Amino acid sequence: MSTGEQARLEARIDLAAVRSNVRRMREVAGSAQVMAVVKADAYGHGMVQCARAAVEAGATWLGTALPEEALALRAAGLTVPILTWLHVPGDPFADLIAAGVDVSVSGLWALREVTEAVRALGGRPARIQLKADTGLGRNGAPPHDWPLLVEEAVKAQEDGLVTVTGLWSHFACADEPRHPSVAAQLSAFHVALDIAERAGLRPEVRHIANSPATLLVLDSHFDLVRSGLATYGVSPAPDEGSAADFGLHPAMTLVGRLALVKQVEAGSGISYGHTYHTARRTRLGLVPAGYADGIPRAASNRAPVWIDGVRHTIAGRVAMDQFVVDLGDQEAGVGDEVVLFGPGERGEPTAQDWAELVGTIAYEIVTRIGPRVARVYLHAGGNP
Repeated sequence: MSTGEQARLEARIDLAAVRSNVRRMREVAGSAQVMAVVKADAYGHGMVQCARAAVEAGATWLGTALPEEALALRAAGLTVPILTWLHVPGDPFADLIAAGVDVSVSGLWALREVTEAVRALGGRPARIQLKADTGLGRNGAPPHDWPLLVEEAVKAQEDGLVTVTGLWSHFACADEPRHPSVAAQLSAFHVALDIAERAGLRPEVRHIANSPATLLVLDSHFDLVRSGLATYGVSPAPDEGSAADFGLHPAMTLVGRLALVKQVEAGSGISYGHTYHTARRTRLGLVPAGYADGIPRAASNRAPVWIDGVRHTIAGRVAMDQFVVDLGDQEAGVGDEVVLFGPGERGEPTAQDWAELVGTIAYEIVTRIGPRVARVYLHAGGNP
């Protein structure tokens, strides 16, 4: 039941689970360092809080997609090395350089903007990492552009404008470790490293392994692994193993409350479009959570919730702010908790359950939980 203090909808984030997951990834990584990736508000879990927990557990790097995320971490007092990797012309490179953030460079335009910012600041060289596209086909310099990017980076380093701290890439299919692209990308990465090293680059870190590669492609660890989804205890390769199989503990439990319970007759249409009709006289529970909170509309008539030990399926369409559950004969009341997903240890649905039923991946389920949803942090302050 509600205590009167619980929010309409809250994501309970177990920071002890985050620490446990980072320790597990450190164990798997062996001699390699671990970067905790905290982009996208730590995959919906809360960037600053999770970053602190990850560092407490031994993560020696943090990773973000956007420059604003990296700068927010510095503003919050995080002093460990941070890499940020997704940029467009005009991004705040001077601010990143002044904050000591490593900037990923995938093309000559970015190298030019970084060196121009260094000249304007008139201070220390920028920390940069060169990214090679080894076969993912997204960001990163392709093989035919890589030698020139390396050459120009070496010149900039000799001129005292940059320090090349890293060489890196990203897998396309690491969650399918037997996919031929995995071996092909590893081979291409070795070639890219050889070109850079023959040009005189001696970076602090070389890295290509994301969460699934860290767990499944052990010869991809190099000097650093990047722990993304695994940091938050969700399996990054569900076809290869569950979170428990990998020794991970889901950190997010999404909990709402019943706002209304009422009785309706058989044949009653429920929610927009009447895509659900009650099979008999029954009780309905209204949950004040919808797609404006990040609940997928595709969860309509599919996704499960858990109320006092009983699973129910969402009845009818998920609306912007609410959805309905057919309670049947369950004696639930206004204010009772509704668990949308959690670790699954009590029988409640998991984010992976939602992903499979909705037709997406668990990454999207947790990351899309929006800013209207209160985050409540458990086991803060370095507790186990």
